[in-house]
Amino acid sequence: MNKPSIRIHEFFYCRTRTKLSICIVLALFGITDIANAQSKNSQKLTDFVDPFIGSGSHGHVFIGASVPFGGVQIGPDNFYKGWDWCSGYNYQDSVIRGFAQTHLSGTGIGDLSDIAIMPYTGSAKTDKGQEKVPGSGYASLFSHKNEQAKPGFYSVKLGNGVNVELTASERVGYHRYHFPAGKEAHVIIDLKEGINDQSTDTHIEQVDDFTFKGYRKSSGWAKDQWIYFAIKSSVAIKNFALYNNNTLLKDKAATDKAIKGLFNFDQAPALLELKVGISPVSSENALDNITAEIPKWNFEQIVKQADDKWNKELSRLTVESKNITEKKIFYTAMYHTMINPSLFNDHNGDYRGADKKVYKSGSFANYSVFSTWDTYRAAHPLYVLTQPKRAADMINSMLAIYDQQGHLPIWHLMGNETGTMVGMASRQIVAEAYLKGIKFDGEKAFEALKNSSEVNLLGLEYAKNFQVIPSDKEGASTAKGMEYAIGDGSIALMAQKMGKGNEYNNFKKRAENYKLYFDPADKFFKGKLSDGSWTPGFDPFKSKNVLYSEGNAWQYNWLVPQDVNGLIGLLGGKEAFNQRLDQFFTVPFQDEGGLEDMTGLIGQYAHGNEPGHHIPYLYNYGGQQWKTAEKVRHILKEMYHDRPDGIIGNEDCGQMSAWYVFSSLGFYPVFPASGTYAIGSPLFDKATINLEGGKKFIVESVSNSDKNIYIQSILLNGKKYEESYLQHADIMKGGTLKITMGSKPNYNYGK
Repeated sequence: MNKPSIRIHEFFYCRTRTKLSICIVLALFGITDIANAQSKNSQKLTDFVDPFIGSGSHGHVFIGASVPFGGVQIGPDNFYKGWDWCSGYNYQDSVIRGFAQTHLSGTGIGDLSDIAIMPYTGSAKTDKGQEKVPGSGYASLFSHKNEQAKPGFYSVKLGNGVNVELTASERVGYHRYHFPAGKEAHVIIDLKEGINDQSTDTHIEQVDDFTFKGYRKSSGWAKDQWIYFAIKSSVAIKNFALYNNNTLLKDKAATDKAIKGLFNFDQAPALLELKVGISPVSSENALDNITAEIPKWNFEQIVKQADDKWNKELSRLTVESKNITEKKIFYTAMYHTMINPSLFNDHNGDYRGADKKVYKSGSFANYSVFSTWDTYRAAHPLYVLTQPKRAADMINSMLAIYDQQGHLPIWHLMGNETGTMVGMASRQIVAEAYLKGIKFDGEKAFEALKNSSEVNLLGLEYAKNFQVIPSDKEGASTAKGMEYAIGDGSIALMAQKMGKGNEYNNFKKRAENYKLYFDPADKFFKGKLSDGSWTPGFDPFKSKNVLYSEGNAWQYNWLVPQDVNGLIGLLGGKEAFNQRLDQFFTVPFQDEGGLEDMTGLIGQYAHGNEPGHHIPYLYNYGGQQWKTAEKVRHILKEMYHDRPDGIIGNEDCGQMSAWYVFSSLGFYPVFPASGTYAIGSPLFDKATINLEGGKKFIVESVSNSDKNIYIQSILLNGKKYEESYLQHADIMKGGTLKITMGSKPNYNYGK
């Protein structure tokens, strides 16, 4: 925490009677508060961000330099060793093999790490070498004591003596290398290397002493990824060599599956800077991106610009608390929600579509990296609330994908449909955005929603005909059926708002398909075979099964946010519903040999996995809001920390952090399309949502503390408010929600 900009004793050092009088008055009215306020006003929000939170254990967050929602995520890569290195970096590691221009943040599958560049000293090496044999390749040891990360900036002094600094604009990664004096030095551009993929076609050419161009095509999670690049050097490169894998080539341009370029210096320059532009369209556009975004050689200026951009976006939500650690966790969480989705276009608006054709877009910024199954739950609702312009661009990007591939995205990555996870959760995202007033072509969007809901893939051919998706025909069949029902419920609300009666009735009926999977005998959602019989071998504790995705039957028992009252009815009424919830949070977890990411456990609840994120808030629907407050505050306190292992599960492109952001504000979107938020237990003394047009929605918590977690009463704009939910429309009007907290439940609140 920064020291106050004006120290207490300086207030009392006054040379005139007038000043002395003012000083005495200030002292009487709380000089320390004034000093703290001034300190707070001078504190940049980026100072509270620690990007290393979530970089250890299973968080998988990106470490490096980027700007909010930028197309470049430039950062270090360790040797890829599986799941915990999906972002390219894990805090437990001690070897860096290069600095690539693109990365994912928090995913459970690895990809990207495109255009890997590595400076090193000593003799020329064209392979990263063996991780456990230092000096066997160009990879280098490093220590965290020589490493720094903050929004828009990363630096590390490598064991080979090179000090690396990185910053970024939207489409350009800016490298700065400080070489030790008198050393032979090299910089390799390795297009073979990536995360969990194989390069299929690569190219590098030297244009002049300062300019290089090329591309990398690869197959991994994204089956056919294309990325183009251009590099500008601050130093003339007189000795440039090309290699096909490790075989030296004679030309200044080369194309094959594993092309590498090598800058060679008999005597290293004291300072070498590289600007690396990327493009989904062409290397010429990548070069134009450099000219447009970073035309000059001023590293510090770009660091400041990146910091300013992050401060601007972080300031959309401001929180006040004496607990600096919680502010650090909060702003780091906000930071993590703004790495993906990522821009996927050029400065001039060009982008490459899912059909590999080049499109020019002057009307919206095109985005990719849509982890929709994860992010429809809280991350996209957060963008609707805090990033309405970007939310509109994301919807328009999804509608363009619909035009190009015939249905809305499932898990879209750098222009590729991966088809990962269950359902087609972009349907929820599009419908929610429309219902909450985000501006885009509603008729076009509804056409995309309707047609995407009629395609014959991934079990939709059964769902659209009000049939169970059979478990002997589709994997994760029950999970798919239940996720489709959530999307159908979202579309029904959009149809209702648009006055489309027939479509409303159809999708409302489809939204009740979840009931087809319910077994009244034991009150679990199960699977059925093609012959209509229950899928054999049912075990509600097992997470590895053919019916669910990243969860077990206990967790999927609650995946009906579009019709909680209907679920209450199936479970036997509110009392039975609450008892079942109590049981869910207390039955011991027993799943030997289950999924590795069953983390953040409270009984059967697993906060590390997204299907359960809304469950703590379901007590509100059963009239026991105080139990929601208990569970939410416990998760906020115990499952988010300010350490590298500070995120309990995969970050998943912002969803884990978005849960924290919403929940610490005091409410959460259980069913985003409904426009309501269930109220939980606010963490901060005061939180302000800075809305478009200068409006503010303020949440004030009176008598809040670690013990005072229960809501006693609420005033909304000065009037008594007895509901256990908020309306999105009320938030968007601006106003103040004043919540009085206490150490014991008020059993009547929200009853």
